[in-house]
Amino acid sequence: MARYRGPVCRLCRRAGQKLFLKGQRCYGPKCSFERHSFPPGAVGSRRRRRPTDYGLQLREKQKLRQIYGLREEQFRRYVGEAERKAGVSGETLLQLLERRLDNVVFRASFATSRPQARQLVNHRHLEVNGRIVNIPSYLVKPGDVIQVRDNSKDITPIEQAVAAGAAGGGLSWLEVDSENRNVKIVGLPARKEIDAEVDEQLVLEYYSR
Repeated sequence: MARYRGPVCRLCRRAGQKLFLKGQRCYGPKCSFERHSFPPGAVGSRRRRRPTDYGLQLREKQKLRQIYGLREEQFRRYVGEAERKAGVSGETLLQLLERRLDNVVFRASFATSRPQARQLVNHRHLEVNGRIVNIPSYLVKPGDVIQVRDNSKDITPIEQAVAAGAAGGGLSWLEVDSENRNVKIVGLPARKEIDAEVDEQLVLEYYSR
């Protein structure tokens, strides 16, 4: 299945909540979700049927997959890996998604959105432990240091993201040095630090059918 290329605000309306797929542009009166919070295709106050258990599971799976911008086959692999690891599978799944290099770049406020962070990684603007990494799905681990390359530190997208403090910061598992454009992984994210408003248990139930 190819990556979704349509209007992302439509995905937020379908999910019934903001997924913040456009970063800072998800705020303000121009946001489509703010102006039309009802699902796409709905006319007026037309009543919709109550979703089935399967429908609820599918909705949560789609929300989580869309938040991190993954294709179905990619997302399914993360679910399989989380289920094979010891511990709570739902929390492990979220930790795997948070450890993606593009997500860490976003969380460190070096990009205003995950799609922009993915592009920065693809264009070889980032190093991990002194080596260039251009794979957005690269999984970082505690002790790793992600550094913006010297000739990329002052490019406009990164400067704007740092100035805006795009991802909010304040995460205990990241040590961010905005001035020097680097971030160190000091641990694993706790569930309360992951702002994805999803029920990960329903996601696992969807794949266990």
